[in-house]
Amino acid sequence: MAISFNQLALYFLVLVLGWLLGLLSRSRGGRWRRQYEAERDQRLALETAHADRDAAARARIAELERHEPAIAAGTAGSIAAAASGRRDDLSLIRGIGSAGEARLNDAGIHRFVDLSRMSDSDAAALEGRLGATPGTIAREEWREQAALLASGRVDEHRARFV
Repeated sequence: MAISFNQLALYFLVLVLGWLLGLLSRSRGGRWRRQYEAERDQRLALETAHADRDAAARARIAELERHEPAIAAGTAGSIAAAASGRRDDLSLIRGIGSAGEARLNDAGIHRFVDLSRMSDSDAAALEGRLGATPGTIAREEWREQAALLASGRVDEHRARFV
């Protein structure tokens, strides 16, 4: 197929026109490029700020972990007692409840016998550790309840205390 002079001239004009349009669009494209670069710079600044904040948070967490024990005192004993089956349901004692049982376990009290054999001075010390009002153990008769439950007299405990 032979190309005529008119076709060749038309191709040349299209090429020149495309080149001119490319130059014109490039000169107007500077506005879009500036917007793109401004948005890119803003995104990079935000990423840097977030990275700095994350690094500061991680450093603070590491500092707190160095100064605080991983678990509270007595918790390891509670876990060991529960795993070995050497633990009674202290929440059965009126006035203790599940939250009180957890605090008693943290204090090293896991069985009814532990409570029932407690002396008055031990009870006062335990009240201080638990943050309870002095005389709470005697007033709510925790030792008496624990003695009944330790000896297996659950019905008598229910009749007297529930």
